[in-house]
Amino acid sequence: MRALFIQHDPASKPGLVGTALAERGFEIELLSIGRSVHDGSYDGPFPKAREFDLLVPLGAIWSVYDHRAVGTWIDRELDLLREADRDGVPVLGICFGGQALAAAHGGEVKAAAAPEIGFTTVTTDAPELVPGGPWMQWHHDVFTVPSGGTEVAHNDVGPQAFRLRRNLGLQFHPEVDAAIVASWLEMGGEEAHADLRAATGADLDTLLGVAERERPRCERDVATLVDGFLDQVAES
Repeated sequence: MRALFIQHDPASKPGLVGTALAERGFEIELLSIGRSVHDGSYDGPFPKAREFDLLVPLGAIWSVYDHRAVGTWIDRELDLLREADRDGVPVLGICFGGQALAAAHGGEVKAAAAPEIGFTTVTTDAPELVPGGPWMQWHHDVFTVPSGGTEVAHNDVGPQAFRLRRNLGLQFHPEVDAAIVASWLEMGGEEAHADLRAATGADLDTLLGVAERERPRCERDVATLVDGFLDQVAES
């Protein structure tokens, strides 16, 4: 089985989700798009959805609607997500990927009232599919649930998960571990550090400490999420 992770920038990695899928027999493949966190351009091809058994569009430093940053490829990615839906290829969208999944099927993506950064819990209607966390968050935008979709989890910021046929869109980052958090801060530079301080009052060392403490529980929650996605959504 082949799982394609769409890597929108070098700081986005399969992480714990990739590990969980590999443990369940998936071959992990990457489509790398953005050249750096400062250059999101991509003129290369997108594959056919039916070449894979699962698509996982990951997060990104940009916004779905920022065509100056993502205009060379975002429309083609949305076409790919719609193609996957038509062909019955399951999609697990993470953060930017969840927003793209919502947008591909008629949902709206817009700026949030305030950034959501750090580990937060969500209110879930299906803990056997989307546990309540805490999950790592780092986003400035929110999505609306597309017509025909069902909200699975939310918090005060907005929807945190929705399902639509064989698609599951997430606003949070289940894939994240301490190493990924550190790479986000390193690649994002002082702007990322300033966002972290403004949103949480914490510094990198504090956030990394939380990530290390949360890892065993995150691994358990990711296992629940991945199994729930494969059994309840991908096979629906």
